[in-house]
Amino acid sequence: MTNGFGAIGLAGLLHGESASLLPKKPHFAPKAKQVIFLFLNGGPSQVDTFDPKPSLAKYHGKPMPGEFKAAKQERGTLMQSPFGFKRYGQSGLEISDLFAKTAAHADDLCVIRSMHTDLPAHQQAIMQMNSGRVIPGFPSWGAWTTYGLGTENANLPGFIALCAGVPDVGPQVWSSAFLPAAYQGTYVPADESDPEKMIQHLRNRTGSPAEQKRRVELWQKLNRMELADRGGDAQLEGRIQSMEVAYRMQAEALEAFDISKESAEVRARYGADQYENAAEMKIKSATRDGDFARGCLVARRLIERGVRAVQVYAGNDKPWDSHHDILVHRRLARQADQPIAALLSDLKSSGLLKETIVIIGGEFGRRPWTEVAGRINVQNGRNHNNEGFTTVLVGGGVKGGYAHGATDEFGYQSVEKKVHVHDMHATVLHLLGLEHTRLTYPYSGRDFRLTDVAGNVVKEIIA
Repeated sequence: MTNGFGAIGLAGLLHGESASLLPKKPHFAPKAKQVIFLFLNGGPSQVDTFDPKPSLAKYHGKPMPGEFKAAKQERGTLMQSPFGFKRYGQSGLEISDLFAKTAAHADDLCVIRSMHTDLPAHQQAIMQMNSGRVIPGFPSWGAWTTYGLGTENANLPGFIALCAGVPDVGPQVWSSAFLPAAYQGTYVPADESDPEKMIQHLRNRTGSPAEQKRRVELWQKLNRMELADRGGDAQLEGRIQSMEVAYRMQAEALEAFDISKESAEVRARYGADQYENAAEMKIKSATRDGDFARGCLVARRLIERGVRAVQVYAGNDKPWDSHHDILVHRRLARQADQPIAALLSDLKSSGLLKETIVIIGGEFGRRPWTEVAGRINVQNGRNHNNEGFTTVLVGGGVKGGYAHGATDEFGYQSVEKKVHVHDMHATVLHLLGLEHTRLTYPYSGRDFRLTDVAGNVVKEIIA
């Protein structure tokens, strides 16, 4: 059904290199080809997951001692993690029991314990982790990636964002902004399992495929005539390309998003058939069991089909934002740990982990002391911490079984081999064969890039 028109559409895109969705050559030989970003929006606590701090037990219930007294503590006291840590794998990486299943892959994990961002507010931090900037109006990492490399499957979008609901700040986090609209992320709801509900109005229900093909070709011919008359129009070009992709998606998208094609055993390994805690969806920031798992399973199916960039959000708004009670992390980790482990297992067994970078983390971490601000009614939660937190990278040429950098003895500030979000973005692009200082786009009188005017490749984490 897609033969002919799809070729016509893609041939037309060749006339404008900057807006092409065809595969592009990287700047140099890449170690990876695709990216999955598992985004735990809300900010998981580093000292309760991947950055153990024995000093928290020693000083539990006390203020930070000595030189740390100047730290902003909001009248709270240090709180030891209620979760146990163990060493895993031959590397002996210490990981919390919250992620015991993911920890089975310890020797493949690159745990960056010295991450930091500019601001401790959710909206700004989520924007920066996704676009490199703390303000809206800039392209997301996925848009930059598809701009630099195109896509390998013409029947699916190059960048897809999966979320049960919408993360804080909304669609801006998968926006193409001033990049050509072809690189915009495609949002797909992860709280649906019926592919026709995940991608509505995709199936042609009127006329034969041949009739639809003739209609679409006529529309596009008229659109391109209008585009030629205007002498170029980025928005119209984006609409033309969106129509072309939507037409081609009929051939493959519904099957790609249909997890019922997987065996019951596979769905069980991910936890994708769970629908418990549905009542909790009444709470704005709650997540439902199985939603993130379905997102991870769909992400694997998309990567197998050549989609360049996939992002899976933990859920609506910011579920990992545990101000009141850090024990809520246990429920959240139960929803995330199993599907992450299953995804890594499947990618490794198929060989795709070698060419796929998996990023696991949120927009920032949490402070090592209790939060006791006026709106907090249970005093064993933690506030935001942008000064020191953890992000995990797996596969795609990163060094496995390795912990990079460190926070101070309480897990508050990054103090050793600090890694800014710009550095992480530069490193991921480098693994994809893209030099971040060369991946630029002219706009408003200057050349912009994902890493702004900063960022260094963290060579120590590259295998």
